[in-house]
Amino acid sequence: MKKIKTWLFTALFKISNQPILLRDLLEANALFNEGMLVDPSKLNYKFKFFSSYLVYFALCAIVLLPLLAITHYFFTKIDFHLSIISTVAVTACVFIFYDIFKIYTRKLISKELIQKAWKLHFPFFPYEKYSKIVENIYNEALKKEIPKTSLEAYILEQIIKFKDN
Repeated sequence: MKKIKTWLFTALFKISNQPILLRDLLEANALFNEGMLVDPSKLNYKFKFFSSYLVYFALCAIVLLPLLAITHYFFTKIDFHLSIISTVAVTACVFIFYDIFKIYTRKLISKELIQKAWKLHFPFFPYEKYSKIVENIYNEALKKEIPKTSLEAYILEQIIKFKDN
């Protein structure tokens, strides 16, 4: 499964070698925890649209061709109107599910890149345990208008205070 995920990421996304900045990581983490889509430029990746069409076409072919082979015989015997209606419905589903496919893969790559950057910026604080805590601290820092230069120190101080309690 890990190999498929890695192949999928390399096929669908162009990932920059540049490290993710702390402020971008904090913003991406907050958006991701709220269930929103993260801006790809914050996490230094780009969606490869042509490759996504090819991968999605292959997935659709794997799923739809066997279904077509099974149902074609029955639709030709029953009524061709049902065949036309089902063709329209399946075509609509293919286009709708492409958007769902894009959103799902963006969420997967966002989570992967956030966790990778987390290990770089917060190596002693596991992502699963501290992601919501850091999100709350970051939102508090935005309200207090903490400058970018002292943001990392402020967040680390607040995490340590939380950890001690």
